[in-house]
Amino acid sequence: MSTSDEFARKSRPAATVILTRLSEASACGLEVLLLRRSDVGAFAGMWVFPGGRVDDADEGHDDLGRAMSAAVREAAEEVSATVDRSALAPWSHWTPPLSAPARFTTWFFVAAHDSGDITIDNHEIVDYRWMAPDRALAASLPMAPPTIVTLHEIHEAGDAEAIRRGRAVPPAYVTRPGRTSDGQDVMMWNGDAGYESGDADADGARNRLVMLNGFGGTDWIYVRR
Repeated sequence: MSTSDEFARKSRPAATVILTRLSEASACGLEVLLLRRSDVGAFAGMWVFPGGRVDDADEGHDDLGRAMSAAVREAAEEVSATVDRSALAPWSHWTPPLSAPARFTTWFFVAAHDSGDITIDNHEIVDYRWMAPDRALAASLPMAPPTIVTLHEIHEAGDAEAIRRGRAVPPAYVTRPGRTSDGQDVMMWNGDAGYESGDADADGARNRLVMLNGFGGTDWIYVRR
């Protein structure tokens, strides 16, 4: 068995739901729910959207359908939120690098949550905040690259109704890590000049996250041009 096959076997499908509520104080008209995971387990100590892996019992006729079932279930389990499956709108799909220690290929969905209490277990999830995307980005919270990029996208979308409709063709992000000659770790995506070759110093377009103090750190720069 090749190394690629071994990594592929470790990959598990997962689902994330970006719960939103209307907010006149937010530049894009919405706040999103962020959860802080405990200091043990996958994504320890990071701020994330509700979500988790797709279970065998999650119903659906295909990967997208099963991911939608998982998103509904995880919202209920993690924050006691009732999400109507029909209201889930696909936003993006993420594939981590082969070298990632825990690999989850994840569908991101958007859903409205304008009423109802949020309840966490104070065990796996130890805190939560409703935040405008731009304020979440400015707060220097430890977050994984997909969370950071998604917050940028939602903020830049700028329109609550459009955000909640999701995307007719959700972009697929297949992450490629790299390192610049001056030692900066980067995560690159399609459209970056260094994406195909893995050369993080390649001149040209940029679609990358520069991790100034490592994965899960609080000092990073998202560059897209």
